[in-house]
Amino acid sequence: QFQFEESGGGLVQPGASLRLSCVVSGLSLDSTAIGWFRQAPGKERELVSCIASGGHQQYGNPAKGRFTISRDNIKNTVYLQMDSLEPEDTAVYYCGAGDIGYYSGINYCGGGPSMYGYWGQGTQVTVSS
Repeated sequence: QFQFEESGGGLVQPGASLRLSCVVSGLSLDSTAIGWFRQAPGKERELVSCIASGGHQQYGNPAKGRFTISRDNIKNTVYLQMDSLEPEDTAVYYCGAGDIGYYSGINYCGGGPSMYGYWGQGTQVTVSS
């Protein structure tokens, strides 16, 4: 089965940068959409960014202009570069695979967490002074 392993989180000050990594096993990155989501305490899981099987990238409103998603098909890893971090970015960040039956072969990756699955254990990002 597919496995996702996130890493790269930590405690940083406002304005700092972090790069999250999502290592994927058992699934080719160009076979479906891969998404980064986050969940803060007491809040629903929300889309941060995603990359479609065809490479199209999409960003949730909090990420626009500050975060960049990329992937390395050889390392089977998806990255999330996060710059200008704010306290509101504090959350557990998860990566997951889009529903293959829906996202395979299309250059689109948007959708809510119900369209994704095979979540990893998450990586904690805390932005605080």
